Amino acid sequence: MRLGTTTTVEQSGALKILDSLHPPAVIAVVIGPSGQILRSAAAGDLDVVITHAPSLEQRLLVAPGHAALRCPFVASHFAIVGPAADPAKVAGAATAAEALRRIAMARAPFASRGDSSGTHVKELALWQSAGVTPRGRPWYLETGTDQAATLRLADERRAYALADLPTFTQLKDVELRVLFTADSALLNPYTLYVIRTASPPHPAAARFASWALADWRARLVALRLDGGLEAFQPVAGGCAAPAAGES
Repeated sequence: MRLGTTTTVEQSGALKILDSLHPPAVIAVVIGPSGQILRSAAAGDLDVVITHAPSLEQRLLVAPGHAALRCPFVASHFAIVGPAADPAKVAGAATAAEALRRIAMARAPFASRGDSSGTHVKELALWQSAGVTPRGRPWYLETGTDQAATLRLADERRAYALADLPTFTQLKDVELRVLFTADSALLNPYTLYVIRTASPPHPAAARFASWALADWRARLVALRLDGGLEAFQPVAGGCAAPAAGES
């Protein structure tokens, strides 16, 4: 069975847990940015996907009718991370949008994945909420790489970045600090989809989805970050077929 998922699912340690649980199918995992994974699924090249880019999921999978089942899975949280000195005073912001406005006003370096990943899609939505168009500005660095590599570049450049918290806590060799998390806009939901247009459809895909929402999710929500905070939380709802023509 072909499972497509994102770099943050791999780099957060969630895939290691999957491997340890003996899932009910032999799985070949394909890892990439959410946009790339969703396009592969729409083309019929994947049986199941787990991504965290709701707007892309709706446009590329649900609306065209490529998803047989949509299964709310887990959610993590994003954080705005940066140098301990915090030259843009991000830690004192009231919202994530205000935090980004402070970065723009200070012309402080910001490292963006720039790769159509779920993290990048969220980042762009936050900049839009902030009323800032960062692309092309000298302080805005587009890496085109995964979460871990982007965070390491941010660390080298003493730059800010948007980070998935479970992934960030896996990096032990950076001096970046978590500076802002206190905004519901930073919730990071992951959804599992069974692909209708997989060629040929895998008979174990729906069974894997049910198993993932029970066994794998239970292990993920038991994980704790430094300080005892939960790494993931369950998202309410079970697997269901998206409504016909939903958009």
